[in-house]
Amino acid sequence: MVKIRKVDASAMARPNPTRGAAEELTPAQRERQQQQRQFTRLMDQLSDPETVFEVRLGKEEKPVTVRQRILKAAQEAGKEVAVRKSPNGFVVGLMTPERRSNRGRKKAGAST
Repeated sequence: MVKIRKVDASAMARPNPTRGAAEELTPAQRERQQQQRQFTRLMDQLSDPETVFEVRLGKEEKPVTVRQRILKAAQEAGKEVAVRKSPNGFVVGLMTPERRSNRGRKKAGAST
């Protein structure tokens, strides 16, 4: 059997959405924010195809997640980058025709 009791009307009020801005970030959120800033600085330093960086992964890092964060930082910086696997993580450089993947559909103009 359910129990019903009368409560104050403030129980129906929605939480204030601006309240979250004043709250402290968790350690994981701070770490992600710091990592995103590192990727943004990396994109600022990519100026020519000869500049290449290696991103080493920690034990707790997931390769798929790190790769997506690198690509997101590149998109925000307005740069097209190539991300390749390396023994310790990833190698990141500006996209060139040689670095472009040939996977997927053939160009419309190409005939066999």
